Amino acid sequence: MKNVIKKCLFPAAGYGTRFLPATKAMPKEMLPVLTKPLIQYGVEEAISAGLDTMAIVTGRGKRAIEDHFDISYELEHQIKGSAKEHYLTEIRAVIDRCTFSYTRQIEMKGLGHAILTGETLIGEEPFAVILADDLCYSEGPSVLAQMKKVYEKYNCCVVAIEEIPKEHTNRYGVIAGHLVDSSDDTYRVETMVEKPEPQDAPSNLAIIGRYILTPDIFDVIRETKPGKGGEIQITDALLQMAKQGKVIAYKFKGKRFDCGSVEGFVEATNHFYTLN
Repeated sequence: MKNVIKKCLFPAAGYGTRFLPATKAMPKEMLPVLTKPLIQYGVEEAISAGLDTMAIVTGRGKRAIEDHFDISYELEHQIKGSAKEHYLTEIRAVIDRCTFSYTRQIEMKGLGHAILTGETLIGEEPFAVILADDLCYSEGPSVLAQMKKVYEKYNCCVVAIEEIPKEHTNRYGVIAGHLVDSSDDTYRVETMVEKPEPQDAPSNLAIIGRYILTPDIFDVIRETKPGKGGEIQITDALLQMAKQGKVIAYKFKGKRFDCGSVEGFVEATNHFYTLN
C-alpha cells in the first residue's frame, strides 16, 4: 500500500437545496465567496497539502465544475493583453498544477456512497476527502496540511473535529475517544454516531468535512448498511474502522465556515472580505 497521499476526492453531487433557487441550475460548489467558487478554495487547500490529483464525484447539472477547471479559449482571447487578464491568474495556476478526473454519482445515497463512487478514481492508495461547503481558514498550514502530518504519524484514517454547542450534535457525526497526544490534539476514536440528539451524543466533538482515508475503507463501505436517513453514512463505515483502532480524530487549528447554510456562507464572505 502506498503511504504518500497525492489524491483528493471531492463529493460534489448534492443538490444544495438550502440555497434554492440559486442552486436550481448552478452547483452549490460553484457558489462564490467573493470572486472564487467554494470548490476552488477546496482544491487550493489540497494543493497546499502537496496533493496534485483531484477526483471529483459529480451528478446531473454539475457541468459547470468541469468547465471551471478547464481553459476557456474564448475568454482567454477576449481579455488577453487587457487590464482584466490578471483575474484569471489564480485559476490558471490551479489548472497548471493539477490533474482533474470526474465520475458521476447516479443516485444520492449518502456521503459514504459518494466516496465509494469515487473508488474508480482513487484506486489502492490513501486519499483525502474535502467537502467544499465546509470552507476552512487557517493563518498557518491549511487544515488538510495539518491532517497530512497527523496521517504520516499514525498511518491510519484521520478525521478533522471541532467542539460544537451540545444542542447542535444532531447536525454532525460526533466522536468519542481518548486523547493520545495533547501536543497535537489527537484522539484515538472509540465510537462515533451520525447526527445524535444532544441527550444521546457521546461528546461535543463533531466531524467536519475533512478526512484522510485508507483504501480499505472502500470494502468497509460496501458492507455498510444504510443508516440515518436511509443513506450510507461514512460515519458508520468509519465506526467499523475505529473498533479496530484505525481512526484518529484531530482537533484542527483554524476556523471552519459552514457554507452549506446561508448564515455560514455570509459569515465566510464577510471574513474573507476583511482579509483583502
